[in-house]
Amino acid sequence: MSGRRDIQANLGVVTGCEKVLRVRSTSATLPGMSEIEVPLEQVQESLQEHAVHSHGDRLMMRIALTSAFLAALAAVAALLAGHHSNEAMLEQLHASDQWGYYQAKGIKAAVLGTKHDLLKALGKSPSEKDVEKMAEYRAEQEDIKKEAEHKEAEAQSHLRQHVVLARSVTMFQVAIAIGAISALTRKRRFWLVSMAFGFMGIAFLLQGLLTH
Repeated sequence: MSGRRDIQANLGVVTGCEKVLRVRSTSATLPGMSEIEVPLEQVQESLQEHAVHSHGDRLMMRIALTSAFLAALAAVAALLAGHHSNEAMLEQLHASDQWGYYQAKGIKAAVLGTKHDLLKALGKSPSEKDVEKMAEYRAEQEDIKKEAEHKEAEAQSHLRQHVVLARSVTMFQVAIAIGAISALTRKRRFWLVSMAFGFMGIAFLLQGLLTH
């Protein structure tokens, strides 16, 4: 009977970890964007049940604790990855607006330039107001161009952070899955492999936090 209870507890850990591995796409604050979500309720229940039926088994307790810790880190990494994904989209939208504004100023300057050329062809001098206005449009274009390029650079920075943090989530998910295998087979080497993937996830998480 005790062997059957242990098998059921191990299967509970596997089931909970499989649910963690299902990364669901939910509606974010912006249309068309998705946020990485790592559900934790089921895995916490499975780990608690497993801890109760472990009967002081140190390996099983370590697996349960490390899996809970890795799941928490995966949730943090997923939240940050979704945040940077949304920020990248926002900055890119702002950059597109600036480029549209840049083109509008260019069209106005081109119209005044054409008017200027026609007047010169007719032997007339363009008004000083038109000349000043055309120079003003050109100067504004340069400022708008700098702002648009800055927004694009910010979008790329957020996208790089999103990619690194998404890798972190993947490493944590793999670590949890291998931890479930370790709980099912009761083999310590699988737990060590799980920890190795967990450390890689932590490394990507730190890289994502430090990347700008």
